[in-house]
Amino acid sequence: MLFESAADAYDEDAVGVILTGAGRDGAGGLARIRRRGGFGVVQDPATAERPALPEAAIAAGRADKVLSLPEIGPFLGQLCRRNGEQP
Repeated sequence: MLFESAADAYDEDAVGVILTGAGRDGAGGLARIRRRGGFGVVQDPATAERPALPEAAIAAGRADKVLSLPEIGPFLGQLCRRNGEQP
């Protein structure tokens, strides 16, 4: 529900980040963010302790960007600066 709420509230300004985990629930929420014009970041399954959730998001075509865990934080900072916000 978190991603769905963010998508509805922020439309194209929403950013969903899928990290290590099991199941597929986050992939569905990320789909909603992307349908509303937002951006999807998914952890590279090779760097995930539990890769099932990132794999599901990637397989469903929900990722705009697939990054290793250490790359995600700096990327989000760059994304915020591009949009005129301070990280």
